[in-house]
Amino acid sequence: MLNGGPPQITGDALPVWGVDHDGDLECLAVTEETHDVRSFHFATDRPCRFRFEPGQFLTLELPIGGETVFRCYTISSPPTRPETLSITTKRVRGGPVSNWLHDTVRPGVRLRATGPSGDFVLPRVSAASLLLLSGGSGVTPLMSMVRTLFDRAEDRDVVFVHSARSPRDIIFREELALMTRRLPRLRVAHVVESTEGEPGWPGLVGRLDARALGLLAPDFMTREVYCCGPAPYMAGVCALLDQAGFDRSRYHEESFNFEALPDAVHKDVADAEAIAESTFSVTFAKTGKVVACPPGTTVLAAAKAAGLRLPSSCTRGVCGTCKSRMLSGRVDMRHGGGIRQREVDQGMVLICCSRPLEDLVIDR
Repeated sequence: MLNGGPPQITGDALPVWGVDHDGDLECLAVTEETHDVRSFHFATDRPCRFRFEPGQFLTLELPIGGETVFRCYTISSPPTRPETLSITTKRVRGGPVSNWLHDTVRPGVRLRATGPSGDFVLPRVSAASLLLLSGGSGVTPLMSMVRTLFDRAEDRDVVFVHSARSPRDIIFREELALMTRRLPRLRVAHVVESTEGEPGWPGLVGRLDARALGLLAPDFMTREVYCCGPAPYMAGVCALLDQAGFDRSRYHEESFNFEALPDAVHKDVADAEAIAESTFSVTFAKTGKVVACPPGTTVLAAAKAAGLRLPSSCTRGVCGTCKSRMLSGRVDMRHGGGIRQREVDQGMVLICCSRPLEDLVIDR
């Protein structure tokens, strides 16, 4: 204690903000990465160290249009810089959430967050050579991985291939170039669809295909592959690897394409409407509504089939939007990280990925 002031908590003495935590994050700074991509840098509302694995995501609660919207964002910063945490988002034309973030979040703004969560992570101990493949803003979890290797001076054999629309759309271009100068076995290549804005572009033009991958990573068949990007991009990568006979046990991918996910709910609703026997009853206590839920159908799908409107977003147990208290009954819940064990122990469930095993009463 100096001059009679309070002792300062520093370093390892700081409490940890990790997987079992939620709370407010305060924006410290906003960085322009490209013409339509920004990084938002946060700290906790009290002195803490963030603990997460490179590649994991946060679930943010965002007050948009008078409602609370939940969205998952992968963490672009590395866990090796534990007193701050960053997400990187692209402004999507007509996208209510990305536009709200870009238009609203400034230094001093606070957002509530849950997490980190997710199993799309870089192994702590592995001698395998890596092939990182990203498209567009799918670069963010892979950037967390590379930044971690860089901070640890871990000179692993890594090939990082990023696909973008044009040179001006390449996220983290300068930082990746710097890293390649410091880590001799890190090789970075960019594939662009158009050279607009940079007619002297020295790299590959087009889309990632077998020929391009063979040029950039001739030994890709022996590497551990991590892939993230838009759904069509990842489908193309999978097709390319399958055609080459790649061992899919060494393939890992991550995606938060919320716009594509409702089709799964629509199919589940159709299944619920088609099955009329051997159903369980689901009672929503606050509204008094009772719906029939066939075996194998999620509570959310049955509710939608009955015309009920309930909060939901990802439909696969990731974002936590549909989290509800179960007052009675049992369910088979197979989630993707959107609920913590202590919440399950308290009777909470995610109705988007919970299938009844008996009649239920839900506190909604």
